[in-house]
Amino acid sequence: MIITSWNVNSVRARIENIKEYLQKFSPDVVMMQEIKTQDETFPYDDFSALDYESHVFGQKSYNGVAIISKHKLENIRLDLIKDKLKQSRIISAELKYKKKNIQLVNIYTPNGNPVDTDKYTYKKEWLDTLIKQLKSLSKKNENIILAGDFNILPSEEDAYNIKGFEDDALYRLEIRKKFREMINLGFHDAYRHIHGETEGYTYWDYMRGAWQKNNGLRIDHFLVSNSLLNIVKNVNINKDPRGKEKPSDHTPIEIELT
Repeated sequence: MIITSWNVNSVRARIENIKEYLQKFSPDVVMMQEIKTQDETFPYDDFSALDYESHVFGQKSYNGVAIISKHKLENIRLDLIKDKLKQSRIISAELKYKKKNIQLVNIYTPNGNPVDTDKYTYKKEWLDTLIKQLKSLSKKNENIILAGDFNILPSEEDAYNIKGFEDDALYRLEIRKKFREMINLGFHDAYRHIHGETEGYTYWDYMRGAWQKNNGLRIDHFLVSNSLLNIVKNVNINKDPRGKEKPSDHTPIEIELT
């Protein structure tokens, strides 16, 4: 079982790259962020032609999340966070896998920059609400996979030049503490669990030759309930789509379950 998380940076602009990825690597489930389209203009037919069902929480031009799956998903929820700005940033679904009922939670956390604006306050409040929801969900289901674009650099190994991010909304201490709060609810950072401190960038800016220089950031994550760790076989950062024409600035991160 391969579950992918990918900030596609516009599902319609990136549709050919996404279809190529699906055909080449055949993931079972893809959790997409920043789809940048409303539900009615989501490319359902493109994905159904490849045997994926689609569940969408869209928004015109900005944000938006979706889950596409080769397997039947149940209990789709769009209401886990009552977003005060009415932004579409979280979608949840349940996946039956080897007698386990796994809750998939797909998030697109606010960026939060600049830090001296309401955008940063919104990010902190959004994360606080997410943490409260995770506490509640964990009491009902011990098998949760939380994935997406967290817009958080958990540690200095997660940036090519951490000094440039010391007062950035991605790396401020209070933001990293909120990531740690999530971990402390009974989750593991799946990439670090498998790969230790090995570099694992998931994002490269379009500017200043960041991709060519490997000036990357690790801001896309899988947090996995402790109860699921024994079935996590691997976590892979698939750089293939980032090297294509007109790519997203993020690349897929894949978790493989045994």
